[in-house]
Amino acid sequence: MAKTLVLKSSILGEFSQSAKLIDEQIERSDHDGVAIRDLAAEPLPMLDGAGAMALRGGANLSEQQQAVLALSDQLVEELKAADTLVIAAPMYNFHVPVQLKAWIDLVCRAGVTFRYTEQGPEGLLTGKKAVVVTTRGGRHKDSVTEMITPYLRTVLGFIGINEVEFVYAEALNMGEEEQRAGLAHARHQLNTVFDTV
Repeated sequence: MAKTLVLKSSILGEFSQSAKLIDEQIERSDHDGVAIRDLAAEPLPMLDGAGAMALRGGANLSEQQQAVLALSDQLVEELKAADTLVIAAPMYNFHVPVQLKAWIDLVCRAGVTFRYTEQGPEGLLTGKKAVVVTTRGGRHKDSVTEMITPYLRTVLGFIGINEVEFVYAEALNMGEEEQRAGLAHARHQLNTVFDTV
């Protein structure tokens, strides 16, 4: 049975368009085994120097460091258990929310989700698919202000997830007509993508 891990990262709660788009797809799909982690409702700690040292492992870790390492292990296991990763990534000031970045910092671990080899870095979480739903108030796709797509494609590829589909809901703050059109386009994209995962 396929398993899906959904990451929500919007700070807008019930008003989040990215979360609504994903929720609609989950409801219409026959996807059992869906796990949802709302990174805004239950934010993860931001990685600091002590936390970064903790992720390297070793002895003599403080209680705080042990907690960071245990949390990272939990997040990695959630990701390993999933066949498909679905990320809601609204654009805030041209980039992903800090809540999503906190998750990325806790799962990108040398020797755990990727490793360094003589041929260069190698992702260890192969055989998975990812779908990124990114919402934004203006139009950014295929422009210099589109930073989310290359960033997430690079991060996910670095840990071995190379099959990534991006769904864009744009112009959501450019008037009601533009918003309706942007959401309709995203729903059409999502219907196609979810039917293949």
